Amino acid sequence: MHFDTSTKEKPCCSLPTVKKLLEQKRRRETSSVPTTSTANTSPVPPAAATLSSSEPFTCTGASSSYSDMAVSYEQWTPAPESTLSYYLSHPGSSYGAAYSLPMASEYGTQQQGLGFVDTMSQTYECPMTVADPSMATSWSLLGPSQSPQLSFGSSMDATKLEEARLLLSGMDYSRATRQDEDGDNILHIYTAKGLRECAYAAAERLREVGRLDAREHKGKTALLVAVTANQPEIVHDLLSLGSEINACDVNGQTALHLAAHYGLPRVLQAILSSSPAVNLEARNFEGMTPLHCAAISHSATMKALSSSVLPDVSLQTKAAEKRSCVQMLLNAGASLLSQEIKSNKTVLHLAVKEGNIDLVQYLLRIPLPNMKDFVNLKAHGHTALHMAAGLHGNLHQEEILQLLLRRGADPSIRNLENDQPAHLLQSGVQGEQLKLMLKKRSASSRRRNVSLQDQE
Repeated sequence: MHFDTSTKEKPCCSLPTVKKLLEQKRRRETSSVPTTSTANTSPVPPAAATLSSSEPFTCTGASSSYSDMAVSYEQWTPAPESTLSYYLSHPGSSYGAAYSLPMASEYGTQQQGLGFVDTMSQTYECPMTVADPSMATSWSLLGPSQSPQLSFGSSMDATKLEEARLLLSGMDYSRATRQDEDGDNILHIYTAKGLRECAYAAAERLREVGRLDAREHKGKTALLVAVTANQPEIVHDLLSLGSEINACDVNGQTALHLAAHYGLPRVLQAILSSSPAVNLEARNFEGMTPLHCAAISHSATMKALSSSVLPDVSLQTKAAEKRSCVQMLLNAGASLLSQEIKSNKTVLHLAVKEGNIDLVQYLLRIPLPNMKDFVNLKAHGHTALHMAAGLHGNLHQEEILQLLLRRGADPSIRNLENDQPAHLLQSGVQGEQLKLMLKKRSASSRRRNVSLQDQE
């Protein structure tokens, strides 16, 4: 951030922008994550899981800017001496010159294990199901009341919070609301760095002057920055202070979209548990709901996992986290029938198109009164069965076809080119076997329909 300083002041370091902080973290992750050909087989805790550098992370039909702020969710190493007392005792630092509040040149981690006893003494529960990473298909079908409760949420340091409040309360309007050329203000910076006490005090101050949801250059409010930086406690704090839950960035992505896209279940649960007004069916500018984003993201990780030569524990953990995001959104009431606007795909279409057997199995086990209608929904003329027929060479093609047929997929439905699913199968022995399977099911379906008509 660039602020006017007197000619006598010589800051010891420049104040980093949110953009630079996120870029630094992304570069560190890219250089430290092994490729899938040399997969890491040592156990990795969920909090330290990262996206493999070889994993494609794009959304079908999405612009390249959709994932331009991608960051994984490992806890970042705290910068040395990044406390209030240090900066208060070093007024010559750039941060002291600007705000007299703590800021390090490295992207800090979220504050944990602190003794917070003020107005934020409550913790919040996280009902979510985290599958065993070693079990690729171990989805559960628990409802919200049945999901295991995962308590999380650390306390803030009451002393640091009061010091931050004292300093922020004496700050005039121009200093409190000042934004640099990237639109970053003090709250964006504190949030991106995970300085929870400072972020809370800054949020209180900005709320007083009606600037709690000020936007940076890509349209992100402090809440959206907190989501992107995987700061669930700060997400919870900002929502408790009145941040707009359905605010979106320049790509139309809300907090739910971002949490689902990056596979951040703790952040997702902080959002879902903090505000009943959250819009589960909000559309980004690609026409996708958060559930669509979660499905696409999970498929990308599963594809990278299947292409790994050796078992990759970090990818398995990432897949489990993204799987939890899908489950949590569905448990919260996200609609399976929602179709993304550009191509009318449902989450089932998206899963089948990518050959994501894990997600297909889960979706087809959900008890729906209109399951047959759901399975036969068309996306620009194609049913899920058409898409499965086009999975030439995919190891799970036959299994996906069988799953769809058992749940009521109709092999006689034609697409816009007047093709039935059987017409889209590959040539050769395998294609002929699958074609025979579809014809048998189609004949059986016709006989059943005739029998029902006779009974009527």
